Amino acid sequence: YDISSLTLSIDLKPALDEKTLDLRLLSDFEKKANRDLVNSLSDLLPSKMIEPFIDYCSLDGRKKVNSLTREERKRILTALKSFDIPLSRPRPIEEAIITSGGVEVKEISPKTMESRLVPGLYFAGEIIDVDAYTGGFNLQIAFSTGYLAGKSAAEG
Repeated sequence: YDISSLTLSIDLKPALDEKTLDLRLLSDFEKKANRDLVNSLSDLLPSKMIEPFIDYCSLDGRKKVNSLTREERKRILTALKSFDIPLSRPRPIEEAIITSGGVEVKEISPKTMESRLVPGLYFAGEIIDVDAYTGGFNLQIAFSTGYLAGKSAAEG
């Protein structure tokens, strides 16, 4: 299966709409006006993600936030709301492993794999709290729930 044309898009700030997030950026940058960009995003992103995020935005982390242009701030805003990661290929099946624990089955619709608690959130594979005997059963659970969750999300 060729996934090279697919992109994973992550909303890093799902609780904030774009306008609210832009106001938040303006406020944060005003409070930290003389700081470098790399030192001004700690309230928005985990510390280990800041430098890769700045690189993703094609910005200079040493630039003072008070000298960012509107276009540069817009780049940050866009990346926070739609952090796109191109998919290249799945990992080889030989590297597949299993874990234990996860989201309780009763919290998931078995017809769609959608969360019963958060509409629009779908679960698949090892994030679900199911365990099976060895011999491919866990892989089959991952494949089947992945197919159903993906199909349901696309139709959703």
